[in-house]
Amino acid sequence: ISVFFFSLQVLLLACAEDLECVPGFQQKVFYIEKPFEFREDRLVLNLKFDDCQGNNKLNFEVSNPDFRVELDGNLVALKNVSEVGRALFVHARSEHAEDMAEIFILEANEKRGALKEILKLEGNLGIPRQKRAILATPILIPENQRPPFPRLVGKVIRSEGTEGVKFRLSGKGVDQEPRGIFRINEMSGEVSVTRTLDREAIANYELEVEVVDMNGKTLDGPVRLDVSVIDQNDNRPMFKEGPYVGHVMEGSATGTTVMRMAAFDADDAGTDNALLRYNILRQTPTKPSPNMFYIDPEKGDIVTVVSPALLDRETMESPKYELVIEAKDMGGMDVGLTGTATATILIDDKNDHAPEFTKKEFQATVKEGVTGVIVNLTVGDRDDPATGAWRAVYSIINGNPGQSFEIHTNPQTNEGMLSVVKPLDYEISAFHTLLIKVENEDPLIPDITYGPSSTATVQITVEDVNEGPVFHPNPMAVTKQENIPVGSVVLTVNATDPDTLQHQTIRYSVYKDPAGWLEINPTNGTVGTTAVLDRESPFVHNNVYTALFLAIDSGNPPATGTGTLHITLEDVNDNVPSLYPTLAKVCDDAKDLRVVVLGASDKDLHPNTDPFKFELSKQSGPEKLWRINRLNNTHAQVILLQNLKKANYNIPISVTDSGKPPLTNTTELRLQVCTCKKSKMDCSAAGALHISLSLILLSLLSLFCKSF
Repeated sequence: ISVFFFSLQVLLLACAEDLECVPGFQQKVFYIEKPFEFREDRLVLNLKFDDCQGNNKLNFEVSNPDFRVELDGNLVALKNVSEVGRALFVHARSEHAEDMAEIFILEANEKRGALKEILKLEGNLGIPRQKRAILATPILIPENQRPPFPRLVGKVIRSEGTEGVKFRLSGKGVDQEPRGIFRINEMSGEVSVTRTLDREAIANYELEVEVVDMNGKTLDGPVRLDVSVIDQNDNRPMFKEGPYVGHVMEGSATGTTVMRMAAFDADDAGTDNALLRYNILRQTPTKPSPNMFYIDPEKGDIVTVVSPALLDRETMESPKYELVIEAKDMGGMDVGLTGTATATILIDDKNDHAPEFTKKEFQATVKEGVTGVIVNLTVGDRDDPATGAWRAVYSIINGNPGQSFEIHTNPQTNEGMLSVVKPLDYEISAFHTLLIKVENEDPLIPDITYGPSSTATVQITVEDVNEGPVFHPNPMAVTKQENIPVGSVVLTVNATDPDTLQHQTIRYSVYKDPAGWLEINPTNGTVGTTAVLDRESPFVHNNVYTALFLAIDSGNPPATGTGTLHITLEDVNDNVPSLYPTLAKVCDDAKDLRVVVLGASDKDLHPNTDPFKFELSKQSGPEKLWRINRLNNTHAQVILLQNLKKANYNIPISVTDSGKPPLTNTTELRLQVCTCKKSKMDCSAAGALHISLSLILLSLLSLFCKSF
């Protein structure tokens, strides 16, 4: 025990002797410095108790069962003890007085605060403190204790004695899950643990203790009893956040931080059991230096320790290093537990090498009229192929005024694919010279520039081919009336041969003529009709008839060009209107004599269609049986003038369009007069067929005309 504290205690006792005797401990609060270990039977300190009447039947109780107070007041340990908590409480009782003393155990760095506490007169001159009925000091229990169990771990003291009363303990670990870990001797207040504890599972238990009479009635309490589980070094450090991958740029300065390794230890973070220290066990590969990196033993930061010149990715055996990192608890002492992990460090490339063409000049040959890739330009680059410092970007910086060429990068090979995107014409230029530049996606570092090897020339030769003749214009358009006479000239086509140096002749032919209406002169290209042009033909779409023609040169082999002709057909009134419907039914007793609404249509175009004129042919007999009323430009209504007998009637109706000259069509409307009973219509031909006299006359007239 520190001499400093012992001297202070003597001083205080001397002061107390000058005062009138006060029953109890002459000093109630003690501060002692925590030793490495309380040794068995060795004096901790001396407690002075005086009831001012001879201390008859004096008895001491200590809150920690590992200690006792002898009759002379000496506090000693019953065995070697290293952990006792922050305080010990000693209860003294005689026939005439009882009192409580508190012994606070301080770490070495807590001396100054302890001195201030000692010099407070209220706590050190024998002035009585407020009494507590139940004294439940904190209990400390090491984890991982081995049997036998139960083990005595502490004691609860009642200042008013224990006769006729019982102690009762409750809380998590007693009567709450996990149940049965702790129990208390009802008579003595001794607290026991019944099984091995695991601090990493539960580090603290908050129990409550109370004093009850024999009938269970609470007399004192409840008061809190804290049980703390003392940590043992039973957990290895673990690296939980892997995989651990760090990156550092090549050429980085010495001391550059690469990454941080952090391990976890489940033991008490406030003890050396979880105080970790880091170390590099192994580095792979070991070149250019076996010690490329250093790890901060406390923080776990990995930094570079070689010069920037050695951190050159292009000269390394491998740009990937693997470090086996060890974390050891107990502050790195030999007795500490260890855990390991692998840290992978990648040396990242920076663009310190410009791409260079493998040769100064490339050759390419392409046929005129052809598009696509004509040559692949190859380059070399010492940078990392997986980065923008290696990937090439090509550009044409000269020789492409017509934008006939484009160059793109092949993402797999990094080659430049030079393509023709607009067909070349041999007759215009048989040779082309391009100047190509190559750069990287990423910019070069400041002290590196693109040199002459980053440009190259491409010589392109264009080969002549026999090109097909070209129609002018294409497509060709002309407007004609339908029904023009057969043999009429539609137009004369014109095609020329692009191969002006070959002096070839051209002949023409029909390629596609869906309706078979056209022909073409093979020599001069004159297109004529071989049949009547009909606008209403199904081969005509939106009034336009389309045909294709070929122009064939005299080359070997011959080349062909295709021309398209669109003929817009103007309408002629060559279609009579048609009438619909041609059948109607009516009941013989109908009240509504409006029989049917008729409509007219015409295949021609306006103005050769509506408005239509509807007329009835002359009715036979003395009485008129029906009439027709015009409803609008395209519809009319047939109305009976009286009810008719059941029979079938044919009503001739003529429809005339508005063309010039107009066309008329006469159509018979068949009218069935039916018997209607109970919503059922019977239209069977029970009566005679009634035919209009005018229709008979019209038929006779038609036969008469055909005979001439």
